[in-house]
Amino acid sequence: MKQQDGRLVALVASVAVAAVVIGGVLAYQQTPQQDGTAAAPLPAQTPPSTPSTTPSKTPAPTTPSGTPSSRPTPSSTPSAPSKTPSSSTPPAITGPTSITLNAGKLPKGREPQLPYVIGREVRGGAGSVRKVPGTDPIYEVGRLDNSALVVVDKAGQPELLKIDYESVRRTAGVSSLVTTLDQSAAAYAAVNRDALGNKTKGGVVYSETGGSVKSLKVPNGYDVRVLAYAGGQVYFRSGESDGGAWTLYAWTPGAAKAEAKKVTSPTAVSHDGRFVASANLVNDAGSCSSIIELATGKQLWRTCENMVDGFTPDGGTAIGGPAYGDGYCSLEQSALAAGSGRLLREWKGCFLDVTAEDDQHFLMVVVVENQGEENAKRAIVRCNFMTGACELATAARTGDLVLSS
Repeated sequence: MKQQDGRLVALVASVAVAAVVIGGVLAYQQTPQQDGTAAAPLPAQTPPSTPSTTPSKTPAPTTPSGTPSSRPTPSSTPSAPSKTPSSSTPPAITGPTSITLNAGKLPKGREPQLPYVIGREVRGGAGSVRKVPGTDPIYEVGRLDNSALVVVDKAGQPELLKIDYESVRRTAGVSSLVTTLDQSAAAYAAVNRDALGNKTKGGVVYSETGGSVKSLKVPNGYDVRVLAYAGGQVYFRSGESDGGAWTLYAWTPGAAKAEAKKVTSPTAVSHDGRFVASANLVNDAGSCSSIIELATGKQLWRTCENMVDGFTPDGGTAIGGPAYGDGYCSLEQSALAAGSGRLLREWKGCFLDVTAEDDQHFLMVVVVENQGEENAKRAIVRCNFMTGACELATAARTGDLVLSS
């Protein structure tokens, strides 16, 4: 989950937590061992990903941390991502469940295959490199066909830039952005704000494809945010009051109304529209997440050990952050079987952003050398949650590193 404007604890309730600063570098080993050892390099071939049907209890986090997000990619010889998850064959998980990630010792693999920002350039995905004008901080990135989409903070007010070859279109107030997996459509949401930049009542949800922009006004909503563009529908959440619980909505672009779903406090929707992650509880002691089957409203499983904030493209694996915290970075990131909640893999480190690159790999923005928030060296790391092996998708550097949602 992104740090900007998206920390779940701060959005659902006012939770005071201590910022966590990570220091020290842990010993590196070529082969991952049980709990607390470094991740090995990615192998040339990796087994296909399949969600597990056997639930098991996940280890409880021991240290409070923040809740950001990120994404991964295959290594030098990529394997084909699994298109259809099987519910009958358990995944071929190998190696230790818990791994300490020492990004400074990882080998270099290929660059991220999803859109990402490095410095002031949008790279990755199907499109040429695009330069982001100005110096405003960048918080979200995506591609719409060959155009680059970025959300920036312009003097305390969010703004969406659509960057083409020789033109830049600006849409004020946009603070969240999602795209379809094939980059053919994008959805984004603008939230009303006062002169000081504080969110107020009302917002607008946009859908854009093939040069056509459609919009839906949400006049009574608070903190409107898009979560996914799946199956021809835009999924977004909106609260009925300032600081109140969110409701999940599905909007077919062009329709006059959005359909309310029986899911409260949604945090993520899978790309195939099957699963929704819901934050059932957020307080000073932590949080609890549930995975809900969208078509039936059935709660499949619940965890108070992770906050779920994303899914792999096939919907078979959920991305789990820590259940508690709002510090500088997240101290752990987990892969959970979406159908059962089984813990597949857990990495420990200092994570600023996480996302799924394909059905087997996570991309994660990791702090490599912590020299204060402004001067810390960061890198995008690719990890295979089937084997636990990891590699560098970018070299360590200071400055902006942003992954697409």
